[in-house]
Amino acid sequence: MDKETIVDFVELARSRWSVRDYDERPVEQEKIDRILEAGRVAPTGANRQPQRIYVLQSDEALAAVRAATRMAFNAPLVLMLCAQVDEAWHNKAETVMRGITCDTYNVAEMDVSIVCDHMQLAATELGLGTLWVRGYNTQALLDAFDLPEGVVPMCLLDVGYPSKNAKPSRLHADRKPLEQTVVVL
Repeated sequence: MDKETIVDFVELARSRWSVRDYDERPVEQEKIDRILEAGRVAPTGANRQPQRIYVLQSDEALAAVRAATRMAFNAPLVLMLCAQVDEAWHNKAETVMRGITCDTYNVAEMDVSIVCDHMQLAATELGLGTLWVRGYNTQALLDAFDLPEGVVPMCLLDVGYPSKNAKPSRLHADRKPLEQTVVVL
């Protein structure tokens, strides 16, 4: 890779913020394709790739999303990131997760979260804003989009151009020092 195309990853990650006000401009198909490709190459447990991504941009699809969450913020594009749960890797060695005894741990939600993060950073690099959304009515999404058996919404990703009035949350830059979050043994 030539040095002019290398992106400073930490600066890219630092520049991404949760957009809660979008302008009406549609997202160009080339940018959508690039974002989707970033999600496609994201790592998943045992490379099972259980993610199913629904590109919601029609008036009808966006209306259904807006009926399921107050967190769509009029984004012209919402990606509904789902998992085909039975395709995800199960960690059979993990029998206690969050204090609950289980036969295996299904990594579907973790896989989709990694895919979402890759897509958010790709969108940021393309000059777009995003908002990761988990506050929605799952049943409303299942009903509206008639998802196949075993496909479960894991999160929504609002995507679009930030409006002139959009700005990061006052908490955006608040980060604990590494000493509070990292343990070296």
